[in-house]
Amino acid sequence: MAPEGKGKAVGSVIIGSGKSLPERVVTNDELGQIVDTTDEWIVPRTGIHTRHIAVHETGTDLGAQASARALGLEAGGWLREKAIDPASIDMIICPTLTADAHFPSQAALIRERIGAVNAVCFDMSCACSGCVYGTSTADMLLAASAADIAAAKAAGRPPRPNPLRRILVVATERLSRLGDWNDRATCILFGDGAGAVVMEWRDDADGMLSSYMENTDDADHVLWCDSAFCDRPLPFDAVSDEAARAAAEAPCDPYMRMAGQAVFKFATSAMVRCIEEALSRAQLSPEDVALYVPHQANERIIRYAAKKMGMPSERFQVTIDHTGNVSGASALIALNEALVEGKLAVGDIALMAGFGGGLTAGACAFRI
Repeated sequence: MAPEGKGKAVGSVIIGSGKSLPERVVTNDELGQIVDTTDEWIVPRTGIHTRHIAVHETGTDLGAQASARALGLEAGGWLREKAIDPASIDMIICPTLTADAHFPSQAALIRERIGAVNAVCFDMSCACSGCVYGTSTADMLLAASAADIAAAKAAGRPPRPNPLRRILVVATERLSRLGDWNDRATCILFGDGAGAVVMEWRDDADGMLSSYMENTDDADHVLWCDSAFCDRPLPFDAVSDEAARAAAEAPCDPYMRMAGQAVFKFATSAMVRCIEEALSRAQLSPEDVALYVPHQANERIIRYAAKKMGMPSERFQVTIDHTGNVSGASALIALNEALVEGKLAVGDIALMAGFGGGLTAGACAFRI
């Protein structure tokens, strides 16, 4: 259980973790053949040496494999105890910016692939904060369902329909589809992949200790990607034929755009602020956390947070060197690698932080 005065456990425990990375690895030298950049320029500014690009894999492929590993259906994942029956999953939450289809949801496509026949599904659009938004939402839904079950039992009534005991959170991204490969400011940063966790409500176990989420208006469009629809003209517009033609011919920018300096300034501030708030809400000190698992946007941002908090850099999990920025999946991938490598053990406290487009940010502290 949580130490006295060190935060209240609410029972949402991670019982499985998995990741999936595409087969194709792209080096900095390869990017230097496409845009004006070099390995010597990229590494000091980002910490990235390689990233995985989904040349053939779909978002469903990546998300399903990460989920299968989190369930123990494939090797390569981490399990608290034993393999998990996909039919026992009550809900799938999928944070993603790059779903394979507008509908069905990406979560529903993954559900079909892994055989989670009893799960209800939905996607979340919260960019690189998907790791925190997804797990925090799962935690709140599990807690609410557990509270209703307990209240129903006390009142002698049946619980509400669709009780939740297990939720799969799987973030899958193919940011290579949103990147402009002629824009060296963005194409060097991003990679593809998926990360997943299975969360289970347990009445007698530690789990999520605290959660904090926030949004900041992106009035200046410092991190932006237009909809594929843009301002496509409709046949019902009361405009002249000439105006309609002009609208139809207006350029639609399909690529993500980023004002690097502004985003860097937001990210450094947001990450430290959200970590401190999550620690405060859990009544934890920075030293109580065995490992910080941040969104992998830039190694300099991670180093800044460690220095600002007075913590050794070894207490921060870093995977950006070989994954690049995989948006909401990146921290879940990093968490999986930490668990598989034994950097986190059952009983340890971890803290996950994310920040990204929206502008979104958040952090959550949890006991493994």
